[in-house]
Amino acid sequence: MNGIMDISAVRNDFPILRKTEGVYLDSACQSLRPDSVIKAISEYYEDFPSCGGRSVYGMSAKVSLVTDETREKAAEFFGTDDPDCYIFTKNCTEGINTVARGIKFRKGEAVVTTDTEHNSNHVPWIVLSEGSGVKRRYSRSDDDGEFNIENFKEVMGKDVRLVSLHHASNVTGCVVPIRDIAEIAHDAGAEVLVDGSQAAPHMKIDLEKADVDYYSLSAHKMLGPSGMGLLYGKKECLNSLRPLTAGGGAVGLASYDKADLAPVPDRFEAGLQNYSGIAGTKAALEYLEKVGMDDIYDHGRRLMRSIFKRTEGIEGLSAVGPKDPDRRCAAFSFNIEGLSPHDIAMMLDKMDNIMIRSGMHCAHPFFSSRGIEGSARASVYLYNNEKDIERFATALGKAAEAFGNR
Repeated sequence: MNGIMDISAVRNDFPILRKTEGVYLDSACQSLRPDSVIKAISEYYEDFPSCGGRSVYGMSAKVSLVTDETREKAAEFFGTDDPDCYIFTKNCTEGINTVARGIKFRKGEAVVTTDTEHNSNHVPWIVLSEGSGVKRRYSRSDDDGEFNIENFKEVMGKDVRLVSLHHASNVTGCVVPIRDIAEIAHDAGAEVLVDGSQAAPHMKIDLEKADVDYYSLSAHKMLGPSGMGLLYGKKECLNSLRPLTAGGGAVGLASYDKADLAPVPDRFEAGLQNYSGIAGTKAALEYLEKVGMDDIYDHGRRLMRSIFKRTEGIEGLSAVGPKDPDRRCAAFSFNIEGLSPHDIAMMLDKMDNIMIRSGMHCAHPFFSSRGIEGSARASVYLYNNEKDIERFATALGKAAEAFGNR
């Protein structure tokens, strides 16, 4: 598609939207799935429910073919040449942990993150640093959560082995300039790992141009199945990593006292894989490609602008993060004076079947460091329309008027 998306046609591709009158505004947690993804998952179980990469009969070969095709589609989708640079994981969290546990850190080396990370890119480094001698430093963001590149430069040093940071915040929606980060980090001799969970569903990403060393994402946030993620890594980086899990399918040959690791990517995919999830991931990438990532990005910006415009008169409402909607990647986090985030979420659900997130959104340090107990969050995606935003803002205004501090 080019230009303005045909939202009606898009919405008609999602069975849950054909069945319910509800408004789903929690895609930053997990997206809805279109017919094509559900069909791809079902086709695996109905037509070739076998194991890939181990047997030579036709049904097994079909599984192996779909697995290879999914890697090829991922490489094409993210602007890289080598499909073997894509590892299938359960989710972004597993991809981050694969890198955290796979790099052979030395005592005294440092990992640099930001102070706005999701726990998936925060807790693994706490665990790693305990008793290992690996140091951790934070790049401090601005008060509204915007990435501060000058502060990032200040915390970099020759002791930094890895920079690990999100591409877009799941709270503020702020986008980090990962190409600039990669250049600074590489000049210091460090590698770069990016948590792409919140960015990959919403914008066109060229990993070749970004020049990051690792990029981890969750397929379930970009129309794919639950329990599926992708970890991209430059081939030389993946070759140097120790696998997070060992076992069948991840070795070339094993004896009683020795096991030779299989080549990348197989060495990172021990055991039976989520073949239906792999098929569904391919279908999700094909769907997004058909709609067009540039159109999806533009659509998200229009919806963010609409949210800000429609809620600007609600008394007691304050946004968490930038007040400029163009600086937010599809996420609107906010509070209303006199109401807890959970109160807001439950009221909207009861009033008009509007589904939003509430709490700390697994970004505890961000909220704690700013003295905020949490927030409500409305997050949009390609299937949301202007009517969704109107219903959200109308219900929110009624809740604030009836129960907020006036």
